[in-house]
Amino acid sequence: MIEVLGVTKTYQTGSVRVEALNGVTMRVDKGEFLALSGPSGSGKTTLLNLIGCLDSIGSGEITVDGIPLSKLNPKERNRIRKEKIGFVFQSYNLIPVLTARENVALALELFGDLRERDIIERADAMLAEVGLSGLEKRRPTELSGGQQQRVSIARALVKKPPVILADEPTANLDSKTGEEILALMDRLNRELGVTFVFSTHDRMVMARARRVVSLHDGKIVADSGVAP
Repeated sequence: MIEVLGVTKTYQTGSVRVEALNGVTMRVDKGEFLALSGPSGSGKTTLLNLIGCLDSIGSGEITVDGIPLSKLNPKERNRIRKEKIGFVFQSYNLIPVLTARENVALALELFGDLRERDIIERADAMLAEVGLSGLEKRRPTELSGGQQQRVSIARALVKKPPVILADEPTANLDSKTGEEILALMDRLNRELGVTFVFSTHDRMVMARARRVVSLHDGKIVADSGVAP
């Protein structure tokens, strides 16, 4: 599903050179529920962004669903993001002037080949799947933080991608709501077979994950899915 082979990534900030990733190699199989853990600056978010085609690889290679990413041009990376990957962000990234239905439908409208009625039906069905039936017409400011994250999850899943990348999905939630969101994603992972990869330092997320890959200073230092 996802293969990361000897990946490095370096950023230049003024005169400071930061090595965000240093020779990272790992594999994520279809249907995994995996957490990338580590302190701030460990490289976990950078790795998530490279897998999600939000940034370019320095050296090495990443393949998603058999497609190598390092040689793709911007248009091709956009296509991979549209067809293969759904994103869940800690700040939800919902459009405030749109309703829950419209925020979810937007992910389908990017395909450009679906009828409006079909888009609405699929958006409402996915909102119901994440427990928001009856709240389709509410805007983000009319929803709680947990409900906004559910809209974000529905938006990520509605286009039926094989991979969901979740960057600190519980960071802005209280512990009870965070546990509910994790339980929801766990259920969707098991029922739909979607691969989930989290970036997190939340112990609750790591406890729920079925595999934890730990990074420090841009290197993998532990992997609960690999025997020593």
